[in-house]
This record gives sequence, structure tokens and C-alpha cells, in this order.
Amino acid sequence: MTTPLPRDLARRITGDVHDDDASRAAYASDASNHRVLPECVVLPTDADDIAATVAFCAERGIPITARGAGTNVAGNAIGPGVVLDTSRHLTRVLAVDPDARSATVQPGVVLDRLQRDAAPHGLRFGPDPSTHNRCTIGGMIGTNACGSHSVAWGTTADNVRELDVVLPDGSRTRLGPEPDQDLAARLRTVRDAYLAPIRRDLGRFGRQISGYGLQHLLPERGFDVAKAFTGSEGTCAIITSATVDLVRPPRHRALVVAGFADDIAAASAAPTLAARHPLTVEGIDHNLVRAFDNAPAPRSRPDLPRGKAWLLVELGADDPGAVAERADEVARLCRDTGAIEAHAHTDPTARQRLWQIRELGAGLATRTADGGETWPGWEDAAVPPERLGKYLADFRLLLAEYGRHGVVYGHFGEGCVHVRIDHDLLTRAGRAEYRRFQEDAAELVVAHAGSLSGEHGDGRARSELLTRLYGRELIDAFAAFKHTFDPGNLLNPGVLVDPDPLDDNLRLRINRPHTVDLAFGYQDDDGDWGKAMRRCVGVGACRKESGGGMCPSYRATRDERHSTRGRARILFEMLDGHLGDDGWRSEDVRDALDLCLGCKACASECPVSVDMATYKAEFLHHHYGRGPRPASHYSMGWLPLWLAGGRRVPRLTNLLLGRAALARLGGIDPRRSMPRLSARPWRSRAARPASDGAPITLWADTFTASFAPEVIADAEAVLAAAGYAPSVAGPNLCCGLTWISTGQLGIARHVLRRTVDALHQASGDIVVLEPSCAAALRHDAPNLLRIEHATSVASRVRTLAEVIEQASLDLAPLNEAAVAQFHCHHRAVFGTEPDRRLLGAIGVDLTSVDDGCCGLAGNFGFENGHYDVSVSCAEQSFLPVVREAGDRLVLADGFSCRLQIEQLAGRPSLHLAQLLRRQLRQPSTEEHS
Repeated sequence: MTTPLPRDLARRITGDVHDDDASRAAYASDASNHRVLPECVVLPTDADDIAATVAFCAERGIPITARGAGTNVAGNAIGPGVVLDTSRHLTRVLAVDPDARSATVQPGVVLDRLQRDAAPHGLRFGPDPSTHNRCTIGGMIGTNACGSHSVAWGTTADNVRELDVVLPDGSRTRLGPEPDQDLAARLRTVRDAYLAPIRRDLGRFGRQISGYGLQHLLPERGFDVAKAFTGSEGTCAIITSATVDLVRPPRHRALVVAGFADDIAAASAAPTLAARHPLTVEGIDHNLVRAFDNAPAPRSRPDLPRGKAWLLVELGADDPGAVAERADEVARLCRDTGAIEAHAHTDPTARQRLWQIRELGAGLATRTADGGETWPGWEDAAVPPERLGKYLADFRLLLAEYGRHGVVYGHFGEGCVHVRIDHDLLTRAGRAEYRRFQEDAAELVVAHAGSLSGEHGDGRARSELLTRLYGRELIDAFAAFKHTFDPGNLLNPGVLVDPDPLDDNLRLRINRPHTVDLAFGYQDDDGDWGKAMRRCVGVGACRKESGGGMCPSYRATRDERHSTRGRARILFEMLDGHLGDDGWRSEDVRDALDLCLGCKACASECPVSVDMATYKAEFLHHHYGRGPRPASHYSMGWLPLWLAGGRRVPRLTNLLLGRAALARLGGIDPRRSMPRLSARPWRSRAARPASDGAPITLWADTFTASFAPEVIADAEAVLAAAGYAPSVAGPNLCCGLTWISTGQLGIARHVLRRTVDALHQASGDIVVLEPSCAAALRHDAPNLLRIEHATSVASRVRTLAEVIEQASLDLAPLNEAAVAQFHCHHRAVFGTEPDRRLLGAIGVDLTSVDDGCCGLAGNFGFENGHYDVSVSCAEQSFLPVVREAGDRLVLADGFSCRLQIEQLAGRPSLHLAQLLRRQLRQPSTEEHS
């Protein structure tokens, strides 16, 4: 600790207190436009820690902001003083009661975890925001989150039973239908003083979320304090546990997708469809679909019906025939209400792929198809559903008046619209215009009897505008409610009551361009590191607990600093000089980036393609410059050079690699065994076609040539059998990845230039057997070299499966189960569909490991200080699956993956080339020389 306050607080609790610059930077922003630097971050381990922290702060008048996953878009998860993050330790589902259809959870429980625990009982929590794989129950209660299924199952407030909370003086109480008598009496006094405006102006429609939910205090609504508290945005008390209702979902579902001429036509049809009691009525526009289709990630989707906007109407029933019949009826109704075309989908895979477009909306919408930037702020307005079409028409006119464009999507069945707008938040004039737009948009919502917020809360983005939405009496009622709980205004100050101006603390106010002395080109960001840093808008997809590869180091540590978002925030603060004067020399930034595995999952899975592997390499390049580096940067970073010599004397090399002293000298963790060079490494030879077929280049990369040359021979044979004439290039050429990942970008550029020049002269497509090398040539080379040759070579790089799938190859059927560990770079840059189709064609019953990273990640898993995280990543990824695989085949194309499987699971694995050669009906007998 560097200051007395955090040091004194740390003595009172068992949890962690962080006041280092990196932690403060990581928590300075959420998913909103705003930024407030906290004094410290507290990670409580239990309710006692929360109570002790609150009491400590109350004694000193220090403000507190409660935070879950930090995915809020309105700016209510950031604040001065102490940020209290419950997502690190308070993550237990305490009980699921199937008879009572309820669950009791700690506030940091991620929604998907609750759903998994409830599913064996045939139950689920009804509300489900698109951030369901990382948002916390505590955060959902804070904003009264809803999600796509609130048409059927209501808001979070509708599903809350009881809340255990810590009050701003450190005392504890339970909120519900029967709260503490003194608190209840004071709240009744507030209610009775403002009874008429509460009855008149609140609770008019389901998505009227703005302000406090004082309608739940009305006697005719049961005086439910827990429901009134829901949506208070952390301004009244801190939740320590919650008891919530569970619902029983239908066993079978169908999704009707209807195409309309525009979003106004879709919005106008939505109320009619919602009246048929579907599970969802969601809307998306063509700009969002274009953003999805133009994202660099290898994604695919089913064809959409003709149109410029679409409604996604989900239906459910316990009988599959009944749900199919309902889907047909609703598809006809869509056409009757103006749809150009409507399709019904009952296949779960197709439904999931269509839902992906909508669920990625908050991130996808931040970059337009032409690379423009869009922002939240007015992303959550709601109106009575029957007025949505007219509201959108007027809203389009407002956008045109300001010369702005928006990407529209949202919960059309309930009148809630999410939109990202291309505001100029970088200039003073742009920010002034932004304020005027927010004020005019608020007046438009008032004209349509709507709400500033439909589920995100008002936060720092809209609280100032509440006086435009509600009369003076209700504003006073909100203040009285807040002060009943928090008379000292300690909890989340500046939000809802006595709000900060909506244009205060805008994050981009401190952002500036950075276009000089950069190693990479950042072509998609106009060569501007500052714009690259703006990619992260904080939606937090990197914090998901399962599914996909992002972010393995966060999953291993559960530390915000080690998430893609946390690192991006820290780099943002460093760029703009808010982490002291160290800049590129900052040790806080270096430490935050240290556990990044460079897996590239963020480049494809992040909705806006934050490329942390590239940013880390750029930082290390500047951080170390020409000065001394860690020993592993010389041992592992220069490994291709050492292997070039080692291949000449493999026995002596293996003898040296077995020496512990040499490993220590090279910065290698002593628990990590070094791989053994093949006794017959692949040697360079004159390129010669192996057949008379179409020319193709097979690249013998450094690692495959050194450690598994048989894979090159097998690939050569398979390509020849498929009708190609392969010429082998290498292994004296290198992709430069080891130098890139260690930030030695000057050397990497030299190495890559030599390789690209050679491959530019090579014949045909370039088949690369090692996924990390293929990704370096496809993804890194054009960005680092910035020459036409590099782009041309990148366009010709292929995986073996991509090439073989297009050829005629006579393979014997395998009809066997197998487990595949697809390399992170393979998944991120190329996708795995060709591999899956190829394996399926020969009868392989494939189980693929799609979660996380193998954990070795090239040099990462060898370096001192990384072994435990490397193993933890493996335990959260392939290890459990491989252990249960029995005698099934294990497939892995990546050298790192195969080595990690061998060292941690104790079993061999096959490269795809080896499997395909084994299945050739007439295998070639030619051997490599």
C-alpha cells in the first residue's frame, strides 16, 4: 500500500485492497462513456468484509461504488473513493429450492452460473441480458436489468424476493415484503408524502426504469421494499445476498425471423406480435448485421429474410409439434403485419447463430461497417410499445437534424431501443453538441410518454435529465427515498440524486492521437494507437466464465487487470499520461500485460476485435527498447535461431536442453520439461514438385521441422495424393512469431521481410502446418511490414484442412470418436469449420475443446512465473476432456498444444496431416530426405 487509507482498510478485512495505478486504471471505466478514477479497489471475500469496508468509509466520509462485472453502459459502476468489486470472491449459489422455485445467491454470481445450477431442476432465472455470460446478479439488481425474455418473465424487480444488504453506516438488514420496522415506517412516510405523483407517473409500462421504483411501495402493490430497491444503482445499500424467483421454461423453442422494410416498420409490428405471448420480440437493423458480417472474426450466420430490419420472435411449448405450429402461425402474422418475408427455425444451432447477432449488439454496434466509431449515452430509451414506431420515426428525424447516424437494435416487443450513435466526443464542440442531443432526445422521450432508461439505469449518462422526465415532486420523492437509506450521500454519489452533469468525466476528453514511432500499422484504426485503444468500450465479453477462448488469463486469475478489458483500460490511461510519467516504461502496465498469453482470442471473440496480443507486443517493443530484457526473451524469443543450429547436432542439443542450469539461465521455469529435437530433423532441400498436379507450397516451419518432421512428410504425401504438386519451403524461413510475442519487433520485421519475399515467389497457395505460424503470416505480417508483398502472401496462406477440403482425396472411413484441441490462433484467425467438415466426412465423431487456451502458448508457459497460470489454463480447457477421452484419438495441430497434452495429460496426440495420411487408401511410400 502506498497511502494510509488503503493500508488501514486492509487491516480490517480479509479481502484484497488495491491502490496501485494499474488497478485504479482498470476500474476507472465501465461500459459507458465516462471515467472516474477511484482511490482504491476492494475485493471483499464475504459479507463481513463488505460491512467492515462500509463502516470504515462511513467513519471517514469516503464514497463507495458497488460493482459487479462492470458492464453497465450508463456509468453507474464507477466512482471516486472506494470501488467495491463483488465479482472476484462473492460468487456462490447458496441454495436452489426447486419446490419454492427460488434461488439464493451472492451478488457476484454470474447469471449463466445460476442458470447452470437451476437447469437440472428444469428451472431458470427469467431476466437474461445479452451479457448473461458475465453480468452478475448483484449488477442486474442494481440496474433492474431485463434482457430479451422480459416479455415473458418480467424485469429483475419482478423476480426479486428478498435482499440482504449493508446500509451506509455498516449495519445490516433484510429487504422484502416485511423489512425492518423502523426502515419500513420511514419509507411509508416518504411514500405517503408523494402518493399522488407516484401513482400517476410511475409504473406506467413495463420498461419504465428511470428513477427509483417507488410504485412498489404502494399498498396496492404490496409495499415490497426489495422490489423498490431494485434499480437503485448502488445508491442506497450494498447487496450481500439475494433470493430470487425461478421460472420453468418450455421444453421446446422455435425462432421466427421476419424481415421488414426498415426498423420503423418492424417496431410498428412488434406490439401485435407481443400480444401473442411469445418469449421474445427483439429487433435488429441492417447496420448491425453489416457490422457482424464485416467483423474480422471467422463468423457465419444463416441467411436472413429479405429486408433492412428484422424481428426475432421466440416461441416456446412443451410439445415440439405445438411449438412448430405456433411458429408457422406467427410467421404468417408477421407477413400480415408488414413483413416482407419470415422464416421459422427450430434447429437449436441455427437459432443460436441468429441470436449471436443480437447478443453481440452492444459491442458490434460500436464500430460501423466503414470503420466509424459509435457511442452509448442514448442507448436505452423506452416508450410504451404501441408508440415505438412513431418514436423511432421521430428519433430518425432528430438524428438527421444533428447529422448523426445510429445502429439500432433492442427489445421492440417492450418498446425499448438500444442505439449507438456516431457522436464526436473527442472535441470540445462535439461534446457540446452531444449534450444538446441528449437534452433534445430526452424531450422526445417525454413527448412519447417514455423513459430515459429501459434497463441500463440512468447512471452518469442520464440522471441529470430526470428533471425533464419527472416533475419536481417526484424528484423530491427520489431524494427522500435515497436519503432514507443514505443520508450522507456516500453510496455512488453523482447518480440519480444530486446528479453530476451528463458531460462531466467523459472518458474521451483525455484521449489523444498517437501515430508516431509505432511498430505495427494499425490500418483498421487509421494508424492511430489512440483509436485502437478506443476499441474497448467495456462490454466485458472477455470476462465470460466459459465458452470460447477469451480470456484465459482472466479465467485463471479472476483479476480485472488480467482481462482484455482491464489491460485495454490500463493502456488507455498510460497513453494519455494518467499512470504517472513512466509511459512506455511503466512497470504497472508491464505487469498487467505479463500474463497475456497472446492467444489472439480477443481479436476474434471481442465484438470490436480488441487485439491484445498485438498491443502487448507493441508495448514490450517500447518498454525494453534497446536495453536489457528478461532472459526468456533471448532463450525463447530467439529460439528459431538456436534451433537452426540445433538441427545440425540434435543429440548434443538434446543433451544441453536437459541441463537444469541452462534452463535457469534462460529464464525457464524449472517445472517445465524442454521438448526433445527429433533425431532426424527436417533439412532444407531444393524445392521440387512431388507430382504433376497443381503447384502448391508446403511450408516446413521451424518447430515442426525441429520436433516433428514426420508431420511435414505426411502432409507432403497427403497433398500429393490430393492431386497437388507440393514444393516444400523452409525450415530456413521463419514467421518471426517468437520475436513478435516478446516485443522484439525490429528483428521480427527483418525476419518476416525475408520470409515474405521468399514466399511471394513461391507457387500456388501456401499450406502452413503450424497454426501459430499461419496466423503470424496471415494476421501479423501485413500489420508489421505494411507492404503489398505481405498482404499478397497473407491472402494465400491456408490451413491443411482448407486445401484438402477443396480437393478430391480418397480416404478410408475412420468411424471413430476423437477429441480435438484446436489451437487458439487457428480458431481466432482461420476458424475450424473446414477441419470439422473434413473430419466429419471420414466418420470422425468429434468432441472439440473450444474453451480457453491450452496454456502453453509458445514461450509463455516456459517462462518463470507463468507455470501455475499455464496449468490453470489447461485445467479450464482441454485437460478434463482429454482425461475422460479414454482410448479415443486426440488431435492437435499446434506444437504447443501437443506438448502441453503430452506433459500434463501424459498421452500423445496427432496432427491432422498424420491422421489423413493414415487414412489414405493408397498411402505414399516416399519418405523425406
